[in-house]
Amino acid sequence: MTTTLANSFTVDGIRCAAWITMPEGPGPHPAVVLAHGLGATHDIMLSQYEQNFAAAGIATLAFDYRHTGASAGSPRQRISMRRHRADVHAALDYLRTRDDVDPNRIGLWGTSLGAMHALRVAAVRHDLAAVVVQCPIVYGPAAASRSGLRAVARLTPSILADAVRFLLGRERRYVPIVAVPGSIAAVTVPGALEGWDSTTPPGATFDNRIAAANAIGLATVTATRHARHIAAPLLVCVSNNETLMDPRHAVLVAARAPRGTARHYAADHFEVYHPPMLSTVLADQTRFLTEHLHVSR
Repeated sequence: MTTTLANSFTVDGIRCAAWITMPEGPGPHPAVVLAHGLGATHDIMLSQYEQNFAAAGIATLAFDYRHTGASAGSPRQRISMRRHRADVHAALDYLRTRDDVDPNRIGLWGTSLGAMHALRVAAVRHDLAAVVVQCPIVYGPAAASRSGLRAVARLTPSILADAVRFLLGRERRYVPIVAVPGSIAAVTVPGALEGWDSTTPPGATFDNRIAAANAIGLATVTATRHARHIAAPLLVCVSNNETLMDPRHAVLVAARAPRGTARHYAADHFEVYHPPMLSTVLADQTRFLTEHLHVSR
């Protein structure tokens, strides 16, 4: 039976809450860090990946980004692309220090915006044995354009107000991460709010807020031009009916990566988290990870 234990690591003196899931049997085990999406925390759908990979002989480390969920950091819901990438780096570095993990067989997995972080981190590290991303958001401008110019215009006054508050050291101005079309929010694509809700199980909490100025980072970050620097084998799980971004950008990442492979699924951004599509995607990811992390059971 696999076991999940609460843990933590620190980044710039701030504690990140973490959860280690170990396979049966003695280590050292191959392992993978799980990087979650925008505003998401450990209790939002990650257990199904932890348990599946651990059952296949792969340890996992999941965590909450700083300023969110069970992690420390103030102000809350400060969602910074640069800081999130630093958290992923720190999670990988922490995993490499554990005696029950094989430092030569460590992978990185990212979902949604976490895929952006995983790809950017993988582009500057050469100690990864495998990288897997699913429903990846890889090009911020394309994701922002899905909401349209009117959505940007509605959001702009909040961004400016928050930027002024930040410069003056005052309490941040928050907007929803996701809301219905026509609202003031970072994401207002049709169906997005229902999709986010579908991935929040009973008992889980989703703090649907972002410091408004942080939305600029979401709209400008990209992984497409970094893909050519990813040395590790890369699996890109492309949702052909992607809700939040044109899937052609995800295909481009796989094509540019020296060892990239794209697999396509008849799913939107959120269907990959749920049956029946979940089992198909998980099976492909598990085969890829067991091959490149050299898992023998």
